[in-house]
Amino acid sequence: MNDQANQPATHDADQRGIDTIRTLSMDAVQAAESGHPGTPMALAPVAYCLWQRYLRFDPADPIWPDRDRFVLSNGHASMLLYSLLHLTGVRAVNPKYEATGKPSVTLEDIKTFRQIGSRCPGHPEYRWTSGVETTTGPLGQGVATSVGMAAAGRWLAERYNKPGFRLFDYDVYALMGDGCMMEGISSEAASLAGHLRLDNLCWIYDNNHITIEGSTALAFSDDVAARFQSYGWDVTRVGDANDLDLLSKAFDTYRETSGRPTLIIVDTHIGYGAPHKHDTAAAHGKPLGEDEVRAAKRFYGWPEEAHFLVPDGVYEHFQEGIGRRGAKLRAEWFALFERYRQAHPELADEVYRMNHRQLPDGWDSGLPSFPPDPKGLASRESSGQVLNALARNIPWLLGGAADLYPSTKTRLTFAGAGDFEAGSYTGRNFHFGIREHAMCAITNGMALTKVRPFASGFLIFTDYARGAMRLSALMEIPVIYIWSHDSISLGEDGPTHQPIEQLASLRAMPGILVIRPADANEVAEAWRVIMPLRHEPAVLVLSRQALPTLDRYPGPLPLRRRLRPGPRRLRAGRPPGRGARRDPDRHRLGGRAVRGRP
Repeated sequence: MNDQANQPATHDADQRGIDTIRTLSMDAVQAAESGHPGTPMALAPVAYCLWQRYLRFDPADPIWPDRDRFVLSNGHASMLLYSLLHLTGVRAVNPKYEATGKPSVTLEDIKTFRQIGSRCPGHPEYRWTSGVETTTGPLGQGVATSVGMAAAGRWLAERYNKPGFRLFDYDVYALMGDGCMMEGISSEAASLAGHLRLDNLCWIYDNNHITIEGSTALAFSDDVAARFQSYGWDVTRVGDANDLDLLSKAFDTYRETSGRPTLIIVDTHIGYGAPHKHDTAAAHGKPLGEDEVRAAKRFYGWPEEAHFLVPDGVYEHFQEGIGRRGAKLRAEWFALFERYRQAHPELADEVYRMNHRQLPDGWDSGLPSFPPDPKGLASRESSGQVLNALARNIPWLLGGAADLYPSTKTRLTFAGAGDFEAGSYTGRNFHFGIREHAMCAITNGMALTKVRPFASGFLIFTDYARGAMRLSALMEIPVIYIWSHDSISLGEDGPTHQPIEQLASLRAMPGILVIRPADANEVAEAWRVIMPLRHEPAVLVLSRQALPTLDRYPGPLPLRRRLRPGPRRLRAGRPPGRGARRDPDRHRLGGRAVRGRP
């Protein structure tokens, strides 16, 4: 409870909530002597309107499956999200997917913003702060990831919704800024989202015309509305970020729009309320300064000397809004799921296992084994066979390629696999187009929704995808990356398509498992290692060339020699005799074949 002297001047409840977000953000950045105060000050009404009036989200259970997803793609504005998580009372969730009852973000966490160990790091971090749906560091990653969340939502609805049981119907909202808009990955992702007509996706563009260097006029003059209309998006505009009625109309329009994703362009003023830094780059990437903070608080009618003030009634106001609405929606969903469990027990079991990252019973039954063969086959070929066997057993294993499935052999070919297409979202084969970077960010979003996605392409093109792959590792999510054509000896396409340093650089990336199988049976064993992973992405590196399938017959050596088909293959320049035989331990998934945690 705060004493009366520390209460702001008369505000209505909405304005008091908005200004609390602003002042907490300013105070946290100022205390840290580092951060980005201007964007939270500008976007506070937008985020407030969305969370308090629209978002299907229960602060007491921030991971219930049919919640709306909120992504802060311009992650440097992290104090906007941390203020919301604190004021709405979001509860922490442990690694067992259990709510602990403890706050996700305390006021003390906000006071230690950007400090080591704080739950409020400089950019939002998934699995570190409950309520953060994805890690958004490099600009553009958040909006691209949101496309995967929306696509997975459509697939989940097609598979699991039944008459009388609308189990999955969530929306995905992503806040983005000029930096996200300029990054190429956002164009890739927006193009695909428009093509797929993902009408459960809403991007909110903070149109403030300011970047770190100054005005966006220095480097950016796109007609954003025309650009997104050409992608097939519905575009609406809010001319004043402080007008809650206009914002509400924009969100209502989004909810009424079908067949297209939505972009809401919101004209904002960075550093809103700071008299000397309003609409300037000085409000972007550094603290306002104590005098400017006091002046901004004076503009808001806020006690100038109060720090980290949450006025009387603010917590209660959020509980009456998003708290009450979210709790009701969550309770209704779980009641629906219990009835669904009675009516559709097998599908309900799938939903439960999927959301707890468990595999079905018998998930590895029917995996092929390969007899010894001196000619052998390419590991991309054997992987395709294993992948199809696994996908038959694991209904939520789905994915595709960056226009390369005929080369990567990643198409699911069994009856009913189908294609994920606009207006027909039942298919498990995704066509990402020639968009390697967006593909990997989109599969991150799919994994965050708890389906099990795979993405594939040529190993050389990991150079284009690395930013999103690194976030897979940081977030500890089990995306499966399948990269083929692993050898510099491919030849036909020339040096641009010959991977040299890519394998070593992937193995140098912390937190990601890299496996390069030596033959077809190692491919099968690699998949057995990969599928049970719950908190680790994996990279499977495959060959275009045929690889001999090694003889693993466990009998005595003389018998093995008699049964081995064809002559032994010797290393060039090594005479026959002791040491010419392959080391019997080298076939195991260990040693140099695997990097990373078990």
